[in-house]
Amino acid sequence: MNIEKLKEEQLATACKVITTDELGEARTIAGCDCAYVNNTVIAAVVVCDDKLKIMEKQVATVENDFPYMPGLLYYREGKAIKEAFAKLKNKPDVLLVDGNGVLHPLRCGLASQLGVELDQPTIGIAKTRLLGEEDEAGNIRVGSEIIGAEFKAKEHAKPIYVSVGHRVSLERAVDIVQKTTQSPHKLPEPLHLAHRIADKARQAMEKAAEK
Repeated sequence: MNIEKLKEEQLATACKVITTDELGEARTIAGCDCAYVNNTVIAAVVVCDDKLKIMEKQVATVENDFPYMPGLLYYREGKAIKEAFAKLKNKPDVLLVDGNGVLHPLRCGLASQLGVELDQPTIGIAKTRLLGEEDEAGNIRVGSEIIGAEFKAKEHAKPIYVSVGHRVSLERAVDIVQKTTQSPHKLPEPLHLAHRIADKARQAMEKAAEK
C-alpha cells in the first residue's frame, strides 16, 4: 500500500473537481452509505424523489481489506459504492455521500473522488470535521478559503459538515441538505435511508454467517 501514491492520485483528481453549480432541478436525490462485516464492504444507494419517497435502492458487497484511514475513505468504500451505483436503472440528479468532499486536506474526499469518477453531481456530508475553523456565518474556512459549512437539523443537534463534492456549489449543497432533512433525523433523508439499508444488509449477512 503506497499512501504517497494514493495522495498524488487525490491531488490529481482535486484538479478535476468542479465547485460551481452544474446541477439543474434536483428532482431525484440519492444517498449512499456503507456498512462492514469483517473485510466485506456493503454499500447501499437509495434514490428518492423530490418528496423524499424511495424510487429505487441497490446494494453491492465488495471484499476490501484497506483499513480505515482519515482522508482515504475512497480507497475503502469507493469500489462498493460504484458497484451499487452502477446497478441503478435511473441515475439521480445529485448524490449525497457519507463523507467529505473538498472539506479535506487535499481538497478531494470520498464525495469528490466519486463525483469525478462517476461524472456525477455529489455533495459531501460528514459527521466529523477534518480541518478548518467555523466562522460566525457557519462557514468552514482555511485561511480566507471557504471549504464547507456547518449544518444543524435543529438548534441543539450535533452538527454535520457539508461540502462540495463535484459539479455543485456550496450554497446549493447546503440548500439541498436543508430541504432533504426531516425531523427527528439529523442527516438528509436519502442518506439516513441508505444507512438503514446498509445496516440491515449487514445484520442479514451476520445472521447468515451464524447458521
